[in-house]
Amino acid sequence: MPDTGGVHFVPAFVGLGSPYWEAGARGTITGLTRGTTRAHLVRAALESIAFSSVELLAAMLTGSGLAIPRLRVDGGATSNDWLMQFQADLLGKPVERPDLVETTALGAAALAGLALGVWPRLEEFVQTRRFRAFEPRSTEAQRRSWLAGWRRAVDAALHWARG
Repeated sequence: MPDTGGVHFVPAFVGLGSPYWEAGARGTITGLTRGTTRAHLVRAALESIAFSSVELLAAMLTGSGLAIPRLRVDGGATSNDWLMQFQADLLGKPVERPDLVETTALGAAALAGLALGVWPRLEEFVQTRRFRAFEPRSTEAQRRSWLAGWRRAVDAALHWARG
């Protein structure tokens, strides 16, 4: 599926958090046509994860003076290679996924290993980690276009909330 066919999914099931802070917003699907397929909806749902992450990251960095050279990710959704590539394309920065995406469990194992002397120092454990990098392949114009469509869909959800 090359795109969403103009469909956007805003997963505001309990409102919109940062950077919108609108508790009354609700989940919205915009851009539906007779030609919309199940694949368009699935892609729009996956894209919404990346869009939400980009906006959250932008909110965190605004005014901080910080820049990030790459984004390291973890958790179940990161197992989806397509989503990680789209995230990199949308950010315009590399996205790195660890070989083991459930880092909470890994952290507990690391602490146990440190306590038992499996690794004398945390640095030795960290050196065992391997990452797969997803490099951005999009242009700035593509990123701006994707984000403009997303923001238009978010505006629809906000409009609904504000009556």
